[in-house]
Amino acid sequence: MRLKDTGYTKEEIMKLADKYMIDTYERFPMIAERAKGMYIYDEKGEAYLDFYAGIAVNSAGNCNEKVVAAVMDQVQDLMHTFNYPYTIPQALLAEKVCTAIGMDKIFFQNSGTEANEAMIKMARKYGVEKYGPGRYNIVTAKNSFHGRSYGSMSATGQPDNGCQIGFKPMVPGFTYAEFNDLEDFKAAVTENTIAIMVEPVQGEGGVHPATREFMTGLRKLCDEKGMLLLLDEVQTGWCRTGAVMSYMNYGIKPDIVSMAKALGGGMPIGAICATAEAAKAFTPGSHGTTFGGHPVSCAAALAEVEELLDRGLAGNAKKVGEYFMKELHSLPHVKEVRGQGLLVGVEFDSAVNAVDVKHTCFKKKLLITAIGDRVIRMVPPLIVTEADCDKAVSIIREAVEELTA
Repeated sequence: MRLKDTGYTKEEIMKLADKYMIDTYERFPMIAERAKGMYIYDEKGEAYLDFYAGIAVNSAGNCNEKVVAAVMDQVQDLMHTFNYPYTIPQALLAEKVCTAIGMDKIFFQNSGTEANEAMIKMARKYGVEKYGPGRYNIVTAKNSFHGRSYGSMSATGQPDNGCQIGFKPMVPGFTYAEFNDLEDFKAAVTENTIAIMVEPVQGEGGVHPATREFMTGLRKLCDEKGMLLLLDEVQTGWCRTGAVMSYMNYGIKPDIVSMAKALGGGMPIGAICATAEAAKAFTPGSHGTTFGGHPVSCAAALAEVEELLDRGLAGNAKKVGEYFMKELHSLPHVKEVRGQGLLVGVEFDSAVNAVDVKHTCFKKKLLITAIGDRVIRMVPPLIVTEADCDKAVSIIREAVEELTA
């Protein structure tokens, strides 16, 4: 829908949203009207270089032509049905995903939070059924982020800040250990622990990649203790980190992995993939969803996954990501550049406020985000080029120099 077709002004649309919508987002003063490739266009047709990709969603580019065509074709045939009949997009996507990442079974959800909720439920049910009623504890990482539903929020290792504020008590059965500290995770494991759950890269936590020693150590620990390794790849999955899934960078395989965001190419979808052994925990009636596996979302996801794989966008993420991080080191007041592939964070020293950098970059037509006061995070579409990165670095440099002049 375009502003010119509504009879409203930009200011009137913004006032309607502010009046009727519950205010939980910090809004940019723009109307996102259309998007293509590396750019989002506002109501005036002005282009913004998109280094946020709908929060790591539009990985094959904004409004990818094959994804759009798949949505339009499917919506004319079957927009929605319940999960009793088989649907073609769902079956084809299930086969494509499981084959591509080496897993046995898949369960479709609507979002990353729901996927993590399903992963937690599967792990707990597996533990109780295999070992007894006390085997349900899950160890997660401090400074993690797993979602905003009660299970995923309780798994989030931020008990004194972040998304848990105002919502306690949390769901019991979660213990937190230091990320990238294998010995702390070992110490947190008890006879009641059934799983360890981590993100390969802590995105909301400030863009902190796991070390190889940590990830391989967790896999070995889980094998020794009869526990499940749960990986939250909602943000890192589907070529973002230079491999199809981030766990492939470490040479390991989880028992259950969650995914969303890039999977749908712009349509809402989430999923968990599991080994055949772990998947036994879910039987008819133990879990369900009305919209999970939605035909239109599955059609879009199938087209998106094919684009990501056929165009080798994991390789582009690795190559361009390395170039981008190297160039970001040249910015003034940079304390550290962290990332994996095209999940990139820049931490500034105390002279620079990251939120101010975000807003100044917006004024200069670059879309990025901030994590706290010190870190900016960038997750551009995986079609990004080195020239796009040069333009982004130039804008960030201008922003920092203006703010510290």
